[in-house]
Amino acid sequence: MSNETNDLSADVLAAAAMRMPFGRFKGTRLIDLPEPYVVWFKGQGFPAGLLGQRLALMYEIKANGLEKLIRPLLETQHSDEPALQTPATPEQTDQ
Repeated sequence: MSNETNDLSADVLAAAAMRMPFGRFKGTRLIDLPEPYVVWFKGQGFPAGLLGQRLALMYEIKANGLEKLIRPLLETQHSDEPALQTPATPEQTDQ
């Protein structure tokens, strides 16, 4: 894959994983926002800056039914992170 494609993929995943910073859905990943809420932003005008760009991208993803392509990629991204390991108990180390 080209760097441009990798950058686009990273941008889409970053937008999908970004948390809504305010309002009723504060803390919700943008990909998890209800479609009517994102459509409302489209009608009112997206906020300026990075949040607005990412909400506009989420609008396109949701309007074109692409969420089901993005969600597995997000889950894969999170499953690649190292899991927290609990220290072994003395009983486990004696075996």
